[in-house]
Amino acid sequence: MTELKDILWKSADKLRGSMDAAQYKDFVLGLVFLKYVSDSFEERRRQIRDELIADGVPESRHESFLDDKDEYDREGIFWVPEGARWADLAAQAKSGAIGQLIDAAMYAIMKANASLTGVLPKIFNRDNVDQRRLSELVDLISDARFTGHDGKSARDVLGEVYEYFLEKFARAEGKRGGEFYTPSSVVKVLVEILEPYKGSVYDPCCGSGGMFVQAEKFVLSHRGKRDDIAIYGQEANERTWRLAKMNLAIHSLRGDLSPRWADTFYEDKHPDLKADYVMANPPFNMSDWYRKTDDPRWRFGTPPASNANFAWMQHIISKLGTRGSAGIVMANGSMSSKQSGEGEIRAAMVEADLVACMVALPPQLFRTTQIPACLWFFAKDKSSRGGHTDRRGQVLFIDARNMGTMLDRTERILTDDDIAKIAGAYHAWRGTRSARDAGLTYADEPGFCYSATQDEIRTQDRILTPGRYVGAAEVDDGDDEPIADKIERLTKELLGHFDTSYRLEQAIRTKLERIDV
Repeated sequence: MTELKDILWKSADKLRGSMDAAQYKDFVLGLVFLKYVSDSFEERRRQIRDELIADGVPESRHESFLDDKDEYDREGIFWVPEGARWADLAAQAKSGAIGQLIDAAMYAIMKANASLTGVLPKIFNRDNVDQRRLSELVDLISDARFTGHDGKSARDVLGEVYEYFLEKFARAEGKRGGEFYTPSSVVKVLVEILEPYKGSVYDPCCGSGGMFVQAEKFVLSHRGKRDDIAIYGQEANERTWRLAKMNLAIHSLRGDLSPRWADTFYEDKHPDLKADYVMANPPFNMSDWYRKTDDPRWRFGTPPASNANFAWMQHIISKLGTRGSAGIVMANGSMSSKQSGEGEIRAAMVEADLVACMVALPPQLFRTTQIPACLWFFAKDKSSRGGHTDRRGQVLFIDARNMGTMLDRTERILTDDDIAKIAGAYHAWRGTRSARDAGLTYADEPGFCYSATQDEIRTQDRILTPGRYVGAAEVDDGDDEPIADKIERLTKELLGHFDTSYRLEQAIRTKLERIDV
């Protein structure tokens, strides 16, 4: 599987240079998507034929069933018209007009599937596209073996390839890549703590949809079904919105990302939504944002025009249902800033008992920014309902700054063990079902986690930096020697070293004085 991803990436990379990075991303991911919908369509077509044969339906009647769009819609499969199918395109890859054919296929697929209207890129027949290299890429994708990888279906493999490409493009684009991609290990922490088994999941700045894909993986890994979660999202950037729509489609996820891209602050596309779970990675410290001072979302105070951090948090809180919970990636400054009224807003959220957990993240998790980051977790209900531990009036602080493993000189990831430790501490503290099933019980761990009361937080002026609460890790030096005896012994040793150092210094001086210059 790794070899397949690398081959496709290196081959696609040949097309770079003749177009800008953003267009290149749309170009390659559009092709992967086209291959995906075509393979899914053909797979469903074979299933229908097998079903007809098994039911004894005469072959003369097969075509009417095979061409019935409802047979595909029912299984969540996009209809791919004749001429737009991958086999049709691959057969004409060397025709010299492959770009024109691909653009026409994109148009035909969007016309046949209302949910894809305006989503797919039609950029393959432009002057800056090397048609020879494009035909080579079509051949490569045609020949690539998408089956036989750890028992995964071709559709699942293509889904992984799409995710892999998103990550590679985010790295290649640097700072701009952060607009559409959140590191997967960070997303996993959010998902593993929130545990979105069932209900509505919302992301107000959804990027390329990675939060939704990870939520779906969590549900499926716990023997749930895709339909157990309802997806709602919004994205302000047109190109990124298209990526998200394709990403959901390639993972067979149906979600409401609204018919068009839009700024969440200017035009909330889900005004009546009350979500069970919210997961988000808003732009850090955004200064250029649409702000109305009388916005009803500013329940805890009007955010400053110079920074949208507390605007995002208050918008998210306004979207939570009665027992809703949220996980948000934020810049570290949000935990302690007192500028422009931010300290008062943070204090009001703490006093409303909405903050459930704060996690300080290690550096270098985000290749796209050097700004230190943290995770905020909100909960509308911290009571003992549902068999949980009553945590009203308390906040769990987790300091994960020393966790993670460096992938290379500039990028760190949180390992599965790291994620399990962070999520396990939260679930043990909250007394969730998963903690009870695993036999986990909570205890403060110096240097890692601490459960603080409202009074303790008030004494810290409602600053929520975990390091203020968890203290220093206990050091086990494997020595039972009483501390007073150890100090006396080490003092004698140090004084002895001083005496030795003085004698050596005098001896060297004497030698130097005897040198005849």
